[in-house]
Amino acid sequence: MCLIVFAWRAHPGYRLLVAANRDEYFARASAPADFWDDRPGVLAGRDLEAGGTWLGITPQGRFAALTNYRHPADRRPLAPSRGALVGEFLAGTVGPKHYMAEVEKHAADYNGFSLLVGDSTSLHFFSNRGGPSMRVDPGVHGLSNHLLDTPWPKIAKSKAWLAGQIARGFDTEAAFGVLDDTARAPGEELPSTGVSLELEERLSAIRIPALAGYGTRCSTVLSFGEDGRIEFHERSFREDGSAGPTVSYRLTLARGKAAASSRRGQSRLPKTPLPAR
Repeated sequence: MCLIVFAWRAHPGYRLLVAANRDEYFARASAPADFWDDRPGVLAGRDLEAGGTWLGITPQGRFAALTNYRHPADRRPLAPSRGALVGEFLAGTVGPKHYMAEVEKHAADYNGFSLLVGDSTSLHFFSNRGGPSMRVDPGVHGLSNHLLDTPWPKIAKSKAWLAGQIARGFDTEAAFGVLDDTARAPGEELPSTGVSLELEERLSAIRIPALAGYGTRCSTVLSFGEDGRIEFHERSFREDGSAGPTVSYRLTLARGKAAASSRRGQSRLPKTPLPAR
């Protein structure tokens, strides 16, 4: 992902709310969100080149997402895929804190990344371009191609929107509307991340229209309700900027012996808006 705005323990009806955009080359083969055949219970899109993912969940309440840390000068072409860090957490049983401790041991092997992993009790953040892993405090947070809550214009804008949604009642289609914002930030408000100012301006949009084969490939809106209900919606974009299909899933949080029957009951549903609470 290249933009993740989320509310953790900040809404009385939801444990976690997420609105996110994945920016990537359109030529890179990937599959839309679905349950993985080789990792039962993992619901995520998939990078078909390296086998990992950028964002996913499980019916047991596990959540993980990753953004690349933008610093072109230190990119190593032969480094292992960062998307594996998301998939391994989702498919495992280790808690977020202990998983991050293991990731830290080998973090230098990877190109720059920022990683979020969580379950029903805690949410943790770690970047191999920042300090030690940390427990995320309740509140509204944002992540792009830097560290958690770095005040880039797109982060400030999307966080302000989500904070307002929490006050009014969260709505899926409203979230997709914000994720579709292609307005660019003024050059004087932008960071310097090692690319040209022209490129910084293009990358400052919440949704990046395709140029030279790169742009926003999909948007994801996700909610974990305190009542155990999980909603997952992913809308894809074509290279010409038009919206593609939206896939939606409705799950019930699996606990204890109920997990198996809940998995059997998972289904792929047509697009349905998530009502405000």
